[in-house]
Amino acid sequence: MKTLIKGLSAFILLLSMASVANATPVDTYQFKSPEKQKRALSLAHSLRCPQCQNQNLVDSNSPVAQDLRLEVYEMVDEGKNDDEIIEFMTSRYGEFVLYKPRMEAKTYVLWLGPIGLLLFGGMIGFLFIRKQRIAESNTEELTSEDQKELDRLLKRDTK
Repeated sequence: MKTLIKGLSAFILLLSMASVANATPVDTYQFKSPEKQKRALSLAHSLRCPQCQNQNLVDSNSPVAQDLRLEVYEMVDEGKNDDEIIEFMTSRYGEFVLYKPRMEAKTYVLWLGPIGLLLFGGMIGFLFIRKQRIAESNTEELTSEDQKELDRLLKRDTK
C-alpha cells in the first residue's frame, strides 16, 4: 500500500512538473484595445522565429522571438497594418519568417512542385499499367510443338 501511495505521489509530481515545462511565456505588454491584442497575437502566430525555425513567435522562448513579439505588439499599437509589419519583418529577416510564402517567381517551386510531382507520378503509373496491359494482350499461345518442348523441359527438371 505504501509503495502504491509513493508511486501515485511521484506520478502526480511528475505530471505537475510536465505541465510547468510546457507553459508558454507570458507577455506583459498592455495593448490599447482588445482588438489590437487579438490582431497582434494572430500576426505573431503567423510569423516564424528566425532562431528556432520550427516555432512561431508566440510559441518560441528564444530571446530573438521575445524581441520580435514585442516589436510586432508595438507596431500594431502604433497603428501599422499587417502588410507593413510583414514587410518590415521580411526586409529584416527574409522570406523565411513567413510560414506561408508569397506567390512569386522564386517560390513557384514551393507552390506548384507538389502538383507537378503528382502529375508526373500519375503519368508514370499510367504508362506502367498501359505497358503491362499491352504485354498481357500480346502473349501468343504456344504451338503444340512449343508445348511439347516445354513439357519435356519441365519433366526433366522435376526428376
